[in-house]
Amino acid sequence: MKKAAHSTDTYNTNHAGRQPVKAGLMITKIILLGLLNALALWAIPILWGDSQWILLGVLVIATAGIDYAFLSKKALPLRFMLPGLLFMMIMVIFPIGYTVYVAFTNFGTGHILTKAQAVDQYTHRYLLQENLPVYTPEYYTDNAGQFAVLLTDPDGRQFVGYEQTLYSLAESPLELVDEDGDGVFDKIGNLGRLGGLEVFSYLGQFEKLVFQYDDHLDNRTDVYLKMRSMDQFASYVPQFEYSAASDTLTDLEDGTAYRVLDGSFVSDSGETLDVGFRTTVGWRNFTSLLTNKRIAGPFWQVFSWTIVWAILSVVTTFALGLLLAVLLNDAKLKLRGLYRVLLIIPYTLPAFISALIWRGMFNTEVGLINNVLGMSIPWLQDPFWAKVALIIVNLWLGFPYMMIISLGALQSIPTDLYEAATVDGASGWHQFWKITFPLLLVSLAPLLIASFAFNFNNFSVIYLVTEGRPAIAGALTPTGATDILITYTYRLAFEGGSGGRYGLASAVSILIFLIVGTISWFNFRFTGALEEVNDNG
Repeated sequence: MKKAAHSTDTYNTNHAGRQPVKAGLMITKIILLGLLNALALWAIPILWGDSQWILLGVLVIATAGIDYAFLSKKALPLRFMLPGLLFMMIMVIFPIGYTVYVAFTNFGTGHILTKAQAVDQYTHRYLLQENLPVYTPEYYTDNAGQFAVLLTDPDGRQFVGYEQTLYSLAESPLELVDEDGDGVFDKIGNLGRLGGLEVFSYLGQFEKLVFQYDDHLDNRTDVYLKMRSMDQFASYVPQFEYSAASDTLTDLEDGTAYRVLDGSFVSDSGETLDVGFRTTVGWRNFTSLLTNKRIAGPFWQVFSWTIVWAILSVVTTFALGLLLAVLLNDAKLKLRGLYRVLLIIPYTLPAFISALIWRGMFNTEVGLINNVLGMSIPWLQDPFWAKVALIIVNLWLGFPYMMIISLGALQSIPTDLYEAATVDGASGWHQFWKITFPLLLVSLAPLLIASFAFNFNNFSVIYLVTEGRPAIAGALTPTGATDILITYTYRLAFEGGSGGRYGLASAVSILIFLIVGTISWFNFRFTGALEEVNDNG
């Protein structure tokens, strides 16, 4: 009984000691969740106002999930899964979802803004009125970031520009103060006068100021004053007017009406304004890739070369790597260790350095290769020779890997198979094709298919050696004869002569994803088939 009592006392002591710890953890959890929800409540109106619906949805779902996981007792397992799920959502699901969304839009240079932002751009464009007076400015500001401008016209009349409105001195909402009586106003309200050099610190803010005439000031309610230069404010009128009812922009100078069409403002004569907006275009990016001759033609050339490039990259590197592995696997070969070290050097060097060195050696005029050959082969200017150069560079970079995996696979083949074949009178070549090669494929086939998928997206070698060039003549998109799909996507997004076409680039990215996904599916199926063959053997 004494022991039982002692155990009970110990339990009560430990239990009582845990209570403050639990209370502290609970308070900490509530504080952290409160901060998280406060940040979410702060961000939600901002994302809503900017129409960032995807980010808004991710934020709401993530915040609700965290609250549920840490406040509900039923969600205890979810607390351990939640970090991984959030990272997967942010780093995997969201990029994939956003790429799919962009593929169905016209997102790109000239179509980056929302419609409201694009309309705002046009309604804040102004035309200089040369026939109206030019004003001499004096600048005023305070520490709170407020600005005012004292403007003097050629007749000596003075006006106060404050909070987007131009007032006469008599009607100025701010008191003008001349502290030293020299005829120059030192303050307008609490805003102090800026000297000549001080104005440069606020030049960006003053350039954005626009003042509209007061309702009864010179009957010019449609005229605005803006900075023309640091010592001049001139009169401007709006260039465009937007009608929400008809969804049109009207050029007030010539009366041309521009209607909305696929994210652009287009007139009846076909003229398109320079700034458009993001909007969905359905399957247009995909159909352009497949049917528009000036886009589809280069695209299919890039697609076919991508397939050829991936196949040749695997075949050439595997052939050379396997040949060297078979030679180095011969126990009779002297200095095998030294040869292995020397042959693995290309694999140890950073690929981007090797690619740039090879690019220099392929230079037509001063490159080492042409100097050694005594010829003038246009390695980087001719489409055929540029492709040959890429295969050579990739062979140099890739054969050591194939040699290493082949050496490992060769070690796993039982030697008694070769002894039995020798007894049966099989030649070395016959042994290779009937024993070595089939057994190698069982273990190396997944790696070869993975190598195909890697070279399918081998951006660095293509871009560093040829940059996808030489260009394909007549292509509407920035396309080169040595571009593969991944470099084609990059150049679509960032190197277009008329700017990036992110929607079209995203469509290509989805096609790449489908192709690589198909290769991965084939990898699993083919690997399983080879394992069945090996088991049956």
